[in-house]
Amino acid sequence: MISQKGSTVVFQPEGRRAVVNRGVTLLEAARKAGVTIATRCGGKAGCLMCKVTIDPEQAEGVRPPSEAERRKLGSGIGQGQRLACQAAVWGDVTVNVPEDPFKAAVRRKLEAARRGEEDELW
Repeated sequence: MISQKGSTVVFQPEGRRAVVNRGVTLLEAARKAGVTIATRCGGKAGCLMCKVTIDPEQAEGVRPPSEAERRKLGSGIGQGQRLACQAAVWGDVTVNVPEDPFKAAVRRKLEAARRGEEDELW
């Protein structure tokens, strides 16, 4: 549902929110919410680093993918994948942002150290 005050975008797993105008990309909304989504191409759908997932039940919360985005993502579109730099907000939506690979590696290493599986962190 679109309110006159804008659309609410919720970024999981952090639960951060941004209220944005219709037509703003998910990448712009993420920046407004203080959520980091990696990109190298400057939002031109060239690097494919900004993949996010949207629950199919909330697909109406973003504009349908362009032909270019469909070509880039292939079958991932059917699984709810979108490019944050290309997907424009059309209503309220929840977006799942994958964990940064570097942060994931550090998190796993710290968890293993806490469990006593490793003597040293590095």
